[in-house]
Amino acid sequence: MKLTKAERHQVKLRLGLSGASGFGKTYSALLLAYGITNDWSKIAVIDTENGSASLYSHLGDYNTLTLEEPFNPERYIEAINTCEKSGMEVIIIDSISHEWSGKNGCLELHEQLGGKFQDWARITPRHQAFVNKIIQSSCHIITTVRRKVDYSMDADMNGKSKVVKHGTKEITREGFEYELTANFELINDKHLAKASKDRTGLFMDKPEFIINSATGKKLMEWCNKGISLSKIQEEILKCETIEALKQLYTKYPSFQKEMHLLIMEKKGQLDDINNQLISSKQVVKSNEFVEHASNSSK
Repeated sequence: MKLTKAERHQVKLRLGLSGASGFGKTYSALLLAYGITNDWSKIAVIDTENGSASLYSHLGDYNTLTLEEPFNPERYIEAINTCEKSGMEVIIIDSISHEWSGKNGCLELHEQLGGKFQDWARITPRHQAFVNKIIQSSCHIITTVRRKVDYSMDADMNGKSKVVKHGTKEITREGFEYELTANFELINDKHLAKASKDRTGLFMDKPEFIINSATGKKLMEWCNKGISLSKIQEEILKCETIEALKQLYTKYPSFQKEMHLLIMEKKGQLDDINNQLISSKQVVKSNEFVEHASNSSK
């Protein structure tokens, strides 16, 4: 356990878009994605909304992956893996609400087990694996979430129960927003948005705005500030000892997944060099022994 100097690293964006049906979640997500990558062919939409992602094909040649029921966490993870292996830069998951409340989503899986509180011990790890896949993905991720009106039964001043409306609530497990870089709530059918969470500081406490490709570009500029993977790759190539590689791996914990293959390749090169040096020294010693033996016999 040791202290290290805080350094700003380049990161992959984890963005959330929530709103009621018809408020423009899919359309806004596509514009965000294009602003991030500037290449429609590097965008993939995991579509759980009956092909709704294809409605905007006029925008550009992005890719779609239709995800039908069952909507269990493992199916979502498989879909993300497929997009990553295909070389996508931005993945839009439209939407993650089905993973929670859809057919064979977490809520239904919990009910199938009996619906008891202790049954969550078997469902929560599966949901967390899905969340972890989003967090650890090598791609930028945009998730869309449906919202519903949130009600409660409260007692009035006379002690009578009444239904109270508390605005809207995201249809996913509570707390998901905390994992995001920024979360935008679409507040009406005019596509107006506001930030409910914003680690970038670019949108929080600002007037409502309409999401477009410039929004994605602005987020990408923020994302690219700091230490880049390419800089780390240069440092790896300059390492001359195994110990230097170990120190570099420890220095950048948030890049260890991306560094692993490069580190192992460089280690292999250093091992080859060390083996060649050892062989050369053995040849020299062998020649010296032969020469000494020859002189002794004379």
